[in-house]
Amino acid sequence: FSSLLALAASAASQTFTSCNPTLVTCPSDPGLAAPVYDVDFRQGGDAAHWSSVGTGAVTYTPLGAAFTIAEQGNSPTMETTWYFFFGRAEVHMRAALGTGIVSCVVLESDDLDEVDWEWLGGDAGEVQTNYFGKGNTTTYDRGGTAGVADAQGALHNYTIDWTPAAITWYVDGGAVRTLAYDDAVGGRNFPQTPMRLKLGVWAGGDARNPNGTIAWAGGLTNYSAGPFTMYVERVTVANANPAASYAYGDRSGDWTSIVAMQEDDGD
Repeated sequence: FSSLLALAASAASQTFTSCNPTLVTCPSDPGLAAPVYDVDFRQGGDAAHWSSVGTGAVTYTPLGAAFTIAEQGNSPTMETTWYFFFGRAEVHMRAALGTGIVSCVVLESDDLDEVDWEWLGGDAGEVQTNYFGKGNTTTYDRGGTAGVADAQGALHNYTIDWTPAAITWYVDGGAVRTLAYDDAVGGRNFPQTPMRLKLGVWAGGDARNPNGTIAWAGGLTNYSAGPFTMYVERVTVANANPAASYAYGDRSGDWTSIVAMQEDDGD
């Protein structure tokens, strides 16, 4: 069970959609109507723009939003209440320490397009990148890695620049990976539908997880060595297509089918 296979399996386990518009007709997605959203979590939370979707509370500290695993079963996570459609997502953060602890920044759409950053708590010198198109996990060759200096102890800027032509991952302003549209199975697996931004931390090394996931995460998590905390200081999202909502014009999942509506359609 290779590390990349474990990476793909772990990312897939986080993927969920309440309504897949490539299969059925779904309500429109609420959009980010402004061209830019910016929040400094050192000043507190922003309940109008974020909702909690994990187990365990997110608190606010002088270092920013604190996502803490204090005991088995904790996986504090929050996601934007809106979607954006191409643009740029910038997250200033410190990953969590701890063997088996996985910090995550995820872009995710209703039809299971996904773009990821993941940090392992036992490896301060590396960040992993990954992507999925339409939830396709038939191959496990999408993962990548990049070096980063002291991912847990130092604040870094992790940015995803997302256009119809390519996705580029940046660490502190330097490009570490680019995925071209055509390189994702001729575009079929290229993430291209409106996305939420999700932030969270989970225990990949929990003893209840599959052995492959535990091995990929770096080993078993010892909860008595915690708590384990990921800090997010600031988030900035630039929306290339500001809109009140987004609708899937058909079931293709192709970006050209997305309809950006400037007034809420009431769904």
